[in-house]
Amino acid sequence: MKVHHVPLNVRRLACAALLISALAARTACAQTPSPMQEWQYSGGIILSRLFEPNLPDWRIILGAAAESQPVYTGAHAYKVQGGPVINIQYEDIAFLSTGDGLGFNFLRGDHYRVGAAIAYDLGRKERDDYGNLRGMGDISAAPAAKLFATYVLSKKFPLILRVDARQILGGADGTVGDVGIYMPLPGSSKKFVMFAGPSITFATHRYLQSEFGVTAAQSLASGHPVFDTHAGMQSVGVGFSATGFLTAHWLLNIDAALTKLKGSPDISPITQTSTQRELAFSINYQF
Repeated sequence: MKVHHVPLNVRRLACAALLISALAARTACAQTPSPMQEWQYSGGIILSRLFEPNLPDWRIILGAAAESQPVYTGAHAYKVQGGPVINIQYEDIAFLSTGDGLGFNFLRGDHYRVGAAIAYDLGRKERDDYGNLRGMGDISAAPAAKLFATYVLSKKFPLILRVDARQILGGADGTVGDVGIYMPLPGSSKKFVMFAGPSITFATHRYLQSEFGVTAAQSLASGHPVFDTHAGMQSVGVGFSATGFLTAHWLLNIDAALTKLKGSPDISPITQTSTQRELAFSINYQF
């Protein structure tokens, strides 16, 4: 099938769309707080059904990744860590990945997907930065229940809208939501695929208070002034993801993101810098 007047050579992009799930080469557990934009976890996988409806039932990508990110949200110091990449897709029905968690698309069509997933939040440890977090206590790791929806505008203009809401079940114990848009970039081809786009993150008072607030007891223990957060915007950011296909089975991913904390997180005494960056690389094999 030939598609006429499609910008960015999206027809070629679609031939590789089944591999785009590897763009979100997350090494940590799904949805760990990070500057990575939430849409980067699933990349352009919504394009696969729109352009290639006869995909194989199973799509499996395994690999290894390394990433650099702040030691916690708002930190000045960075850490480098590595880990596995796992991305398993069954048709457009179910998935398991280190980026998006374990999920099910209960509504799906050529232009849209609506689903739910269980992800994981690694929390925060005082030992991540004793100089700034001593006396603040740990935020324990916890599962996160997520609802999401993705919609692609059209074949001729493949702008993708993604929204989600995540409830942390313990640990930070609050709700976080994201609204993001992204699309393939000029220069994308069958061998090299790029996406970029902005997003906005919102959160409830409970979540922001756990992550950025300071109670009276924490103030006495840490020396930070008491700080009460307000529900609303947490951050704005932009992400870039690219995949280069080295062979028919091997592919190389690069993910980068820049986030600016807003609202209460921006002025929290816990926040050392409101500008957060992340860079991740991975090498992956498609079965």
